[in-house]
Amino acid sequence: MKKIIYASLSYCIFTLSAFAQQTVSDNYVSKVWVADQGNGMYKNPVINADYSDPDAIRVGEDFYLIASSFDAVPGLPILHSKDLVNWKIIGHALKRQPPFEHFEKTQHGNGVWAPSLRYRNGEFYIYYPDPDFGIYLTKAKSITGEWSNPELVIAGKGLIDPCPFWDEDNKAYLAYAYAGSRAGIKSVLAVMPLNGAGTKATETGRIVYDGHELDPTIEGPKVYKRNGYYYLFAPAGGVSTGWQLILRSKNIYGPYERKVVMDEGKSGINGPHQGAWVNTATGEDWFLHFQDKDAYGRVVHLQPMKWVNDWPVIGIDKDGDGTGEPLLTYRKPRVGKTYPIITPVESDEFLGSKLGLQWQWQANPQPTWLFTDAARGVLKLYTAKIPDEAKNLWDVPNLLMQKFPADEFMATTKVTFKPNLKLENEQTGLVVMGRSYAQISLKSKKDGIYVVYGVCQGADKGKTENLKEVAKLKSSTAYFRVKVSSGAKCQFAYSEDGTNFQNVGEQFQATAGQWIGAKIGLFAIRDTQTNDSGLAEYDWFHIQK
Repeated sequence: MKKIIYASLSYCIFTLSAFAQQTVSDNYVSKVWVADQGNGMYKNPVINADYSDPDAIRVGEDFYLIASSFDAVPGLPILHSKDLVNWKIIGHALKRQPPFEHFEKTQHGNGVWAPSLRYRNGEFYIYYPDPDFGIYLTKAKSITGEWSNPELVIAGKGLIDPCPFWDEDNKAYLAYAYAGSRAGIKSVLAVMPLNGAGTKATETGRIVYDGHELDPTIEGPKVYKRNGYYYLFAPAGGVSTGWQLILRSKNIYGPYERKVVMDEGKSGINGPHQGAWVNTATGEDWFLHFQDKDAYGRVVHLQPMKWVNDWPVIGIDKDGDGTGEPLLTYRKPRVGKTYPIITPVESDEFLGSKLGLQWQWQANPQPTWLFTDAARGVLKLYTAKIPDEAKNLWDVPNLLMQKFPADEFMATTKVTFKPNLKLENEQTGLVVMGRSYAQISLKSKKDGIYVVYGVCQGADKGKTENLKEVAKLKSSTAYFRVKVSSGAKCQFAYSEDGTNFQNVGEQFQATAGQWIGAKIGLFAIRDTQTNDSGLAEYDWFHIQK
């Protein structure tokens, strides 16, 4: 009888936790950044977080967006919107990143570069490049369903930023670029033919545009066709300083005409480029692109778009020369309905049986790193031994992190530490991670648990973390907080009662990672091998003003 009651109770807890997790994700509205102004207008960025190299499509009345994810796992985040302004995270296409053993170690700046998303014959296709291995394809019948194991369309080093295109005669092509760091050449775009299924290259590629003179660092092509013209939408001029270029031709292999259709101008929005042209069911044209904001990463903007003489004009063209400037505010797309305000989820009560979609590891995860204890409403992180070769947290795979959600915000979390009493130097806490990092954590010693604060300048260069003891904890529970102010300046603090917080250390200047913005998250580590790890129980993680 007890077993039956227990099983029923467990089922109810599991069902309620899954429902709670889904409800939070579906109805979440950020306390720190909302693009929808509630009056028919929106402000940029529409996604004020590091969703770099965005690509987007419309299927029916639904818009989907994906982004590069480099070595973060799960990878290839997928976002959904009904109106191009209100977005939510709905999944990831990569649960683990291949080659699996290779990505069990941190691979900063490697992995998934600029991907593309297309919908064809009832299937979603994602093509993504790994600059060290080649161009992969993964497919799914449902955008939130199971994605196929990635298969190599073409192997090779330095092949990046692929975009497929199926012509009216069903012939398939792949536009792509080259990474100079691997291929020994850059600033050119190429096209290669694919088989009809789009799964394999049938010939080697052919360079179709050389940007060395006018458009250095041209990359990230997206292929479209309109009124008999093939269009390559491509960013040029560099990640943080470039412009949006359009190439057009009557033949997919060229020759191509060139036109700059959007640049910074007098907008103050640097490097407005690389993204996706989408149209609404009502016939409007829009363009999603990124802006590089250094420590905050590459955030996503939405611009109006129109066609003039078979050239797109993006943003506002004040002087009528065909080159637009990005807008900070504009009316929302007319999609036929008004939809509720929603934003990508940030805070987490850890009520779900699965990890929230906002979280990513710094490498392919091991199953022993965490337990989502939905019955108790806590996230359990088990201390994992740091790699022998690790110089600091930059080299530690089991960092659980999410993107900075706004220019200014405050993150607070509650943790109860249960270290293995036979060990010393187990550690768990809150970290702001980049090429340099800072962290506040609990550390076990023979005589108790201590609050410690660490800063590592030049972590990516193998520098040693400067760790200082702050105070001995009276219990095993602490509250950690970091307040991020304009310019990505971070002030860490701790509390033993959740009310009275004590600042620790000087303001820390957050820095970008390798091709990504700074991240914030949690960790649990130890420096020795043992037959059983300690654990940290995180009650919640809150993002607020």
